[in-house]
Amino acid sequence: MLMGMNRRVQLILILAMTVMMGVGSPAYAIDEAHRKLGEATVKKTIAYLKQTQNPDGSWSPKMGPAVTGLIVTGMLKDMGVDKTDPVIVKGVKYILSRQRKDGGIYDSILANYNTSICLMALGQLRGDKKIDQAIKRAQTFVKNLQWSNGMKDADGKTIAKGHPWFGGAGYGNKGRPDLSNTAMMIAGLKDSGLDTDDPAYKKALAFITQLQGTEANKKNSGAIEKGGGFIYASSTNKKNIGKLQSYAVPDRVTDASGRSRLRAYGSMTYAGFMSYLYADLDKKDKRVRDAFGWITSNYDLSENPGTGMQGYYYYLHMFSRAMSAWGANEIKLANGKKVDWKNDLIKTIAKLQRKDGSFLNSKDRWSEGDPNLCAGYCLLALQHALR
Repeated sequence: MLMGMNRRVQLILILAMTVMMGVGSPAYAIDEAHRKLGEATVKKTIAYLKQTQNPDGSWSPKMGPAVTGLIVTGMLKDMGVDKTDPVIVKGVKYILSRQRKDGGIYDSILANYNTSICLMALGQLRGDKKIDQAIKRAQTFVKNLQWSNGMKDADGKTIAKGHPWFGGAGYGNKGRPDLSNTAMMIAGLKDSGLDTDDPAYKKALAFITQLQGTEANKKNSGAIEKGGGFIYASSTNKKNIGKLQSYAVPDRVTDASGRSRLRAYGSMTYAGFMSYLYADLDKKDKRVRDAFGWITSNYDLSENPGTGMQGYYYYLHMFSRAMSAWGANEIKLANGKKVDWKNDLIKTIAKLQRKDGSFLNSKDRWSEGDPNLCAGYCLLALQHALR
């Protein structure tokens, strides 16, 4: 019945059939005014990015193909762009050209980070034999980077369950693991179609749980502020394995008992929450409920809660992925107020967009002084909100 129709027409028909059946609007439906605003913002962002693409198909290739992968992913999720678009063809060709013999998609640094994001892009094109082969090789590569049983840490100690690094992933081949890169790995594997029965997800959950301020965290709950939020890493560097790290500003809070604890913050909490949901952890699991509790107590789109504007656009991307995976548009905050996260996000990003369609963070940390990266984050965040 729906064969040959474009995705927008399909969506309209599905919505109409749902209402006629008496079921009501599905959880992802948004009002027409916000849909139009979101689509207009997406259109302007894509127009900007088409102008900034390099002749070789890349965007901001200094750190590798990650920014290209992020942008291609966002474009392919748009109804007005398909795989035959010249911009996509060039972008995908560039990504595939960066795949190395080991299966990774990177240049010389940030192997896990680059490959995971490129998996997001290639995952939109599954079904093509060449793409599927590239995906399989890249999935195997990042899974082999995940700290697992039998590997040796920087001190030469054997990794096993319970080790601070077990199940995590870092930026590169042998880097100390952190929540951001582990979440990117999970997103890349999920977007590229890896079944959640794969051991990589379960191992990742073991790493992620130890970074959450929840009683379910038997290892480190006393060192992290209570409330269900997440910190960044289980080690500050290779020389301080097991010394927890938060990039919150300030990074510590003093609780009612006078005890100093590491402070949770927004981008890592949404990254952890998203990872739980992508790994199909039950929504009734205490770790999920506690993370959602932090979200309802710290809901804010004006900044990255806990760091201000540092990592703000990455935060918007993680926020959108996590809340889309959660499923409901409307959430009730701890203060009793009800909010619609999709409408809020669309309005926020539309206001942030500059006249030429770009975005820029004046707090140039984690490369957010790059307008291509910021635009890529916003494009993907909008696509999740418009579902």
